[in-house]
Amino acid sequence: MAERRRILSGEVVSDRMDKTITVKVERRIRHAIYERVIKRTKKYHAHDEQNQCRVGDQVRIMETRPLSKTKRWRLLDVVRQGAGH
Repeated sequence: MAERRRILSGEVVSDRMDKTITVKVERRIRHAIYERVIKRTKKYHAHDEQNQCRVGDQVRIMETRPLSKTKRWRLLDVVRQGAGH
């Protein structure tokens, strides 16, 4: 039985490593007491086989098997290129 893999979208904040990008994923939650919408961000390391991403790109990443100590995600596609291209 095939399991569904999570897909997240976010912004590339670092491309300095070889074949690895750092993606900032932002989500919005409602505060339990104050009921105000607040932003929560988290950074993920993702595998970029062709080194095609640059800082500022909007990308989609997919959960995958562990590729290194910190990499558990891989690049699916570039949604929108940033100003760095």
